[in-house]
Amino acid sequence: MSSPMSFLRSKTRLLVVGVVVLFTLMAPELWAQEAPAAATAEEVAAPTTLMDMIIGGGVFMLPIGILSLWMITLAVFVSLQLSRKKYIPSGLKEDILAYMSEVRVRSSIDAAAQDPSYLGRMVVSSYPMVDATDPESLGRDKVEDAIADFSARENLGPMVFIGYFSVIAQGATMLGLFGTVAGMVLAFDSMGLSGGSDPGALAKNISLALITTAGGLVVAIPSIFLFYFFKNRFNRLVSDAQHVVIQGLDAAVATVNADQMLARVPEGIAET
Repeated sequence: MSSPMSFLRSKTRLLVVGVVVLFTLMAPELWAQEAPAAATAEEVAAPTTLMDMIIGGGVFMLPIGILSLWMITLAVFVSLQLSRKKYIPSGLKEDILAYMSEVRVRSSIDAAAQDPSYLGRMVVSSYPMVDATDPESLGRDKVEDAIADFSARENLGPMVFIGYFSVIAQGATMLGLFGTVAGMVLAFDSMGLSGGSDPGALAKNISLALITTAGGLVVAIPSIFLFYFFKNRFNRLVSDAQHVVIQGLDAAVATVNADQMLARVPEGIAET
C-alpha cells in the first residue's frame, strides 16, 4: 500500500514542479505580449496638448504665430495712445470753455499751446481763424474749415496703426486657408500613394489642414473686433475734441451778442 501512495506522491510532486517550470518559461513571453498592449493603451489615452496641436500645424503656424504677437503688441500700443488724457484733458477743456465764455481767444490759444494733446493742437490750429470783425459768428466758417484741415492731417497717423488690425485679420485668414489647401493636397497624395492603406498619414495631413484653419481664425477674429473697437473709439475722441472747440466758439459768440439777444426779446415777455 505504501508503494502506490509514494508513487502517487512522487508523480504529484513532479507534476507541480513541471507546471512551475512551464509557467516560469512562459512568463517572459506573456509579459512581453502584455507590455505593448499597455504601452499602446497609454499612447491612446495620452491627451493632445496645445503645443502638440501647434506643432501639428507645420510651418504654416510660424507666420500665424508672428501675426498673433503683432496683434497683441499693436493692441497694447494703440490702447495706450487712444487715452482720453492724450486727446481731451479735462483741465484744458475747462480752461478753453472758461476763456472763450469771456471772449479771451488769445488766452485760449496760449493755454492750448502749453498742452500737447489732440485738443490743444486743434485749438492752436483753429482759433487763430476767429474773426473779430464778424460779431455775428466770429468767422465760424473759417474755424470749421481749420478744424477739418487739422483733423484730416492729424488723423492719418492713428488710422494707419488701427488699419494694421485689418491687415492682420486678412493675413491670418489667408495663411490658414493656404495651410488648409496644402494639408488636403498632402492628404489626397498620401491616399493615392498608399491606396488608402496608411490611415496614419491621411489623418496627419487632415490634421494639418484643420489646425492651420483654426489657427488663422483664432488670430483673425480678435483682430476684426479690435479694428472696429479702436476705430470707433478714435472717431469718438476726435468728435468730442471738435465739439469742445465749437462749444467754445459758441460761448464766445453768445457773449459778444448778449446785448443784441436781450434786445430781441419780444415785447410783453417778462424777464426771469
